[in-house]
Amino acid sequence: MTALLELKQRIKSFYSEHDVLLLSLLKFLLAFFLFQGINTSLGFMKMLDNIFVVLILAIICAVLPINAMTIIGCAMIIAHCYAIGLEVAGFAGLLILLLVILFLRFTSQDNLALVLTPVAFTFKIPVAVPIGSGLLRGPSCAVPACCGVVLYSFMQVVKEKSAVLQGKETEMIQKLQLLLDGLMKNQEMWITIVAFIIVLMMVYLISRCSFDYSWRVANAAGAVTYIVIMVLGGMFLSVDVNILGVVLAAVFSVLIGLVIEFAVLGVDYSRSEHTQFEDDEYVYYVKAVPKSIVAQKEKSIKKISSDFEKQETLEQEEATPVERVNEENFDFEKQLEESLKDL
Repeated sequence: MTALLELKQRIKSFYSEHDVLLLSLLKFLLAFFLFQGINTSLGFMKMLDNIFVVLILAIICAVLPINAMTIIGCAMIIAHCYAIGLEVAGFAGLLILLLVILFLRFTSQDNLALVLTPVAFTFKIPVAVPIGSGLLRGPSCAVPACCGVVLYSFMQVVKEKSAVLQGKETEMIQKLQLLLDGLMKNQEMWITIVAFIIVLMMVYLISRCSFDYSWRVANAAGAVTYIVIMVLGGMFLSVDVNILGVVLAAVFSVLIGLVIEFAVLGVDYSRSEHTQFEDDEYVYYVKAVPKSIVAQKEKSIKKISSDFEKQETLEQEEATPVERVNEENFDFEKQLEESLKDL
């Protein structure tokens, strides 16, 4: 555990020094996966279905806000739909405009959830979005997350019905009706939306409680709730739900939630304290939980100078040499007489 805390402190220090570069890199990766996922789901316009185009657009989004990524992604969806037919592109444009007017304009600060939802569906872990949003943000993330579910479901409908939509014998009204029915009668989409809202609200409410390990309890409760809603919803509405995929998605989302808790919260519940104080109007009951922080050892290099050695050498050279007298040949009495004569 100490090694993990030290690694966390190093990562935080490294991020604080290179935050601009790392943030641009994260936005680049997010934009790349988003645009590549759109091309994988649709891919009807060959001009956009190109890895170099995706890389160029991802580089542009790396230096722009998240809202620009949302706009470019919606434009790519409309362009792919235009390659199928003008009616499909018009339907996609009206759907996106409706989502922007009714929902996204009120939650522009949480548009990251809209971008993350198609990416999470691409990696088969959609429940990671409501769990992460409930831990980090709040109920307002439910709106863009549900809008992301609608857009992803619309791309799947277009992909499944592309053969009929591209047919020249199909009239415009029939195409529009086919797209509308594909969305409104998509039971799996509505089950997912309900699961997203309930899981996000549950994770948010539980994680804001004051008991120990509330984030972990919220994380596990959200994953279990998602499994129950998807399985029971598929049974009652006769929807083919991949139970194994749902369980695996919940398990991986729990792991992601634990990583988020360690990176953002990181507290030591074993050292929690309860205190009470009051003023003229209120009595306060406070629970204080210290964060898990490990002091890093600062490496100091001590330079040993050789000046002392040089000075000692010089003193030895400048000192007056002393002649050693052999004790055996030394006559003390004779030497004493000579000294007295000098006096």
